[in-house]
Amino acid sequence: MDLILIFKALLLGIVEGLTEFLPVSSTGHLIIAGSLLNYDNEQSKIFDIVIQLGAILAVCWHFRARLGAAVKGVAHSPKEQHFALLLALAFLPAAVIGLLLHSLIKAYLFNAYTVAFALIAGGLLILYIERRPVAPKVAGVDDMDWRDALKIGFAQCLAMWPGVSRSGATIMGGMLFGLPRQVATEFSFYLAIPTLFAATFYELAKNWQHLHLEDFPVFATGFVASFVFGLIAVKGLIHFISRHTFAGFAWYRIVFGSLVLISAWTGLVDWNP
Repeated sequence: MDLILIFKALLLGIVEGLTEFLPVSSTGHLIIAGSLLNYDNEQSKIFDIVIQLGAILAVCWHFRARLGAAVKGVAHSPKEQHFALLLALAFLPAAVIGLLLHSLIKAYLFNAYTVAFALIAGGLLILYIERRPVAPKVAGVDDMDWRDALKIGFAQCLAMWPGVSRSGATIMGGMLFGLPRQVATEFSFYLAIPTLFAATFYELAKNWQHLHLEDFPVFATGFVASFVFGLIAVKGLIHFISRHTFAGFAWYRIVFGSLVLISAWTGLVDWNP
């Protein structure tokens, strides 16, 4: 067993779990962390899929009661049918555009430089949205209408650029369109489930040939770390937004993205673009 590789898997699983649902871009952090750890080979393609699945299951576990009620009631409950419609509409734009542009995005945008620029730009946008006075128009997710869901769905498409952040795009998009911070965040969690499941199984179908039994210890380590720290991140963010804005995450993005660019320009780090 390669203990160094296991340690890399542990670190990357923690990174995925902590960043998947925060507005800081898990994909961007994995690209940068993978480059730093020199773990960006064929095996890493499947590994990233596995740890993303761990993060998805973490949010499913946290919201298991709400999701269970939705599954049980979707056939006869207008409330649950409305909830399912909201998720379907919000999921649709990314599903269509993602299929059309997936190859181009993978070829040209998956490097540390594009991630760094997206981190900085996204941070500035978060600061703008947080300082923009908006009168919230709904009290909860069930009060959203189909237009709210569709707008957030198109906002999610921005996250196809690595470094933008899926959760950041959906939460900030929701706030920009008039949703309270708590409602936008909760809906972002729900929307993550079909979006990330679809992305995971799509990538798995494309890269299944890189899945080997001898890699199980590495994948299992990353999966468990991602699940545990994903659960911590979900609970922590829900508690955090009840008392704070997202400005702290914005400044983190700006500083982190700037450090990546400075380290590249000074030659301190070779990011292997």
